[in-house]
Amino acid sequence: MKAFRLDELEAERAANEGAYLQFLRAQNMSVGLYALDAGEQDPQKPHNQDEVYFVVSGRAAITVGLETTQVARGSVVYVPAGVAHKFHHITEDLRVLVVFSPPES
Repeated sequence: MKAFRLDELEAERAANEGAYLQFLRAQNMSVGLYALDAGEQDPQKPHNQDEVYFVVSGRAAITVGLETTQVARGSVVYVPAGVAHKFHHITEDLRVLVVFSPPES
């Protein structure tokens, strides 16, 4: 078993001065914490893996392909591999758990 605390992951992510911290990698998936502050731009490009986002905190919009929706704490969004997507109009600091399957390369 592996267990994680969000406050510790956030501290590690911030100490590494990056927006993304991968904290778990297994044969069929990887999991990370993604952080964008209010007003920040999301630099993501499409990935080669399916993704699931679980919003831990914050508020923003996300566009996946041609669809846009608002997200906040508790929102879950699926993004198919290869589809363009970005968070935008980030009005509260955003913290998101990201699950890639297969693992992010």
